[in-house]
Amino acid sequence: MTKEDVTAMILSAKKQAGLKWEEIAEKIGMSPVWTHSACMGMNAMPRDKAEALVAVMGLPQEAASVLEESPTKVWEQAVPTDPCIYRLYEIVGVYGPTIKAIINEKFGEGIMSAIDFDMKITRVENPKGDRVKLEMSGKFLAYNNW
Repeated sequence: MTKEDVTAMILSAKKQAGLKWEEIAEKIGMSPVWTHSACMGMNAMPRDKAEALVAVMGLPQEAASVLEESPTKVWEQAVPTDPCIYRLYEIVGVYGPTIKAIINEKFGEGIMSAIDFDMKITRVENPKGDRVKLEMSGKFLAYNNW
């Protein structure tokens, strides 16, 4: 059984149960963003969370050990055509240098960790049309001067 097999089982069980990611996350005690990412094979689950997910989704017990495996984080290097994902690429393309410059001014030379990281996605009502609010928080990692 592979991570791809388990992801397919999770998506099928989610659809059959009519569950939302927030509901699944709540049942295993994690955030919806992390839960989805781990279910898509992009993060390893701690044993207790993997076992909880298997129980919630009615998956074979073997799936828990697959969910615990460290991922190989590979994604397409071409700019995606999905409009939502493309816009995120566009944001980084347009604002990436600005984000980097401001991080460096506030913290010094370094980066924001994508490993020690969390994200929250919320809906903000607005008379001009509801807004998507992305909050990202990653540990600052200073560059070491050798």
